[in-house]
Amino acid sequence: MLLGLILLAVGVGLRDPWPADEPRFVLNALEMLKTGQFWIPHRAGELYPDKPPIFMWFSAAAIQLTGSVRIGFMLPSLLGALGTLALVVDLSRRLYGRRIAWLAGLTLLASFQFELQARTAQIDMLLNLWVSLGVYGVLRHVLLGPAIQWWYIACIAMGLGVLTKGVGFLPLLLLPAVWILARQGRVEGISLRELLIGIALLIGILVLWVGPMVIYTSFSGNEALVAYRDNILFKQTGDRYASSWHHIKPWYFYLVEVAPWAWLPMTLGLPWLMPAWYRRVRRVDPRVILPLSAALLIILFFSLSPGKRGVYLLPVTPLLVIAAAPVLSGLLCIRRLQGLALLLLGFLAMAFLVAGVLGAFGFPVLEALATRHDIQPWWWWGALGCSGVVLSIGLRHGKGMIALVLWLGLFWLSWSTWGYRLMNEARSPYDFMRHVEQFTGAGQWLAIPDFDEEFVLQAHQPLVHFGYHTPDDVQFLTAFGWLKADPDERWLLVSQEQRDELACADLSQAMDMGTQNSEDWWLLSGRAFVRCYGDTRAAPIFSVPVPITSDFSGSE
Repeated sequence: MLLGLILLAVGVGLRDPWPADEPRFVLNALEMLKTGQFWIPHRAGELYPDKPPIFMWFSAAAIQLTGSVRIGFMLPSLLGALGTLALVVDLSRRLYGRRIAWLAGLTLLASFQFELQARTAQIDMLLNLWVSLGVYGVLRHVLLGPAIQWWYIACIAMGLGVLTKGVGFLPLLLLPAVWILARQGRVEGISLRELLIGIALLIGILVLWVGPMVIYTSFSGNEALVAYRDNILFKQTGDRYASSWHHIKPWYFYLVEVAPWAWLPMTLGLPWLMPAWYRRVRRVDPRVILPLSAALLIILFFSLSPGKRGVYLLPVTPLLVIAAAPVLSGLLCIRRLQGLALLLLGFLAMAFLVAGVLGAFGFPVLEALATRHDIQPWWWWGALGCSGVVLSIGLRHGKGMIALVLWLGLFWLSWSTWGYRLMNEARSPYDFMRHVEQFTGAGQWLAIPDFDEEFVLQAHQPLVHFGYHTPDDVQFLTAFGWLKADPDERWLLVSQEQRDELACADLSQAMDMGTQNSEDWWLLSGRAFVRCYGDTRAAPIFSVPVPITSDFSGSE
């Protein structure tokens, strides 16, 4: 746990929230703190119906306790990662002993997707904690029980998981294998009465938030609140799973495009893990069958939905580590696996080293990318490459996996320090929005149609927007009307990709603000739109009169 804390906590406070998701959740949390409206999340004054509020509550509490956006916004994911690590290590210790528990914890810490999400302020790592606690509770009862209280704790954790992100019920996918093995007398069963009590606990946790939310929105007489209720209960759950409208991927997406990198370095051991799992399944070892069956059902569950994201696979990693735990020490004795790990490390080291050297000497493609994103990572990449070469040479005799794990540790430590320092200015518009304020003058109102949350979060002046999901043409029609109402005191910040929407404007007055977040930006005063027809009734106008981070240290 100390190793996990050192590895995962390094870098907290060194960067701002980065798009796409982090600024959105920080906005939710900050608006809760500013308005006192904790029950229904808002984003820049607009209702946010995409996710339940628990993650936002954790973020708001962390920001309030630390007094800093930069520190607080990353703490829920850190807590989720450390909690998951503790659960995996403790369960492995109870099943197999301390030595295997150490290897299991180290395997989880080395897993690429686990490390990545621990450093990303998204909902998924906190969800992973609730799912892992649910898995832990079920397995404590059926493998190490009877301990029915752990089944009830698992159901409470699943309820919290659903209130964090709708799929918190994933530990229930253990139950088919539990039922089969219990009938054979190989594990402790869960009776119908105990099952119903657990489901009641799960639903009871949901009702604690859903009940008051439904009553409040249904009797509010506010169409926006009624739409929020329907969206969060139906569109973002069943509709999103069955008829997803974005992130459309083929059925094999997780197996072909996600698992190979997400489970590294465990992926390298699959040619030996799979036969070992097969032998233990034939011997009907429930310690392997249960986590492995749940992992396969989770992959199947997400694969059946047309909408897929790599991060959805995160809860599978702890399950695979638990299933692999009894054979981890044996895997480390396989010379071909050590050679495979050394080969991968050599490839990664040379890729970084060559890219760093070519970039430093101005290779055109790399130089163009560096200019576009305003980042010069050549020394960082070169250092990563050199460290990989040193480890490959120094640990080449049967210790390839140790070399790879050590290099991955160096990679993440450098990512969270050197990398954050290099990338933060390019990925956070804090300085960009300060530059905008210098042009407009302090206190001037700024409109951002088709806005991204990071610009609202880092604004240094009052601003308006016109609804996140409002069609672009309607947003601009409303923006033109708003600008013409006071052309000398109001400004518009717009991506140059929206040039077609500005056909009526006098673009000779446009100020080129440069590149931010891979887009080129214009700043125009209201005087540039005198020839444009506008209608402030076309779309709602959401105002943020005070910069949202003004009460917290943020980037400062």
